[in-house]
Amino acid sequence: MADDLDPLATPDLSGGTAVLERTETSDGSGDHERFAHYVEKDRIVESAVLGTPVRALCGKVWVPGRDPQKFPVCPDCQRIYEGLPEGPSGD
Repeated sequence: MADDLDPLATPDLSGGTAVLERTETSDGSGDHERFAHYVEKDRIVESAVLGTPVRALCGKVWVPGRDPQKFPVCPDCQRIYEGLPEGPSGD
């Protein structure tokens, strides 16, 4: 049982497919840094208060710190946002 908790132990993959979960954070490089991204409103407030990372519609994960008004909108976020159904209040 102790081997199940050992992070250095070789995982048993005999039961099928394994999934590796990870959170990627930005290191300041790449095209994502050039754009403003769409994020759920409640996540923006949480990030501002707690400093937690947010995930944009396009998949970018980062802790916002720049004024999004100074950047063009991410084309991937824009395309995804335009494909979403309208909310109950027309948002």
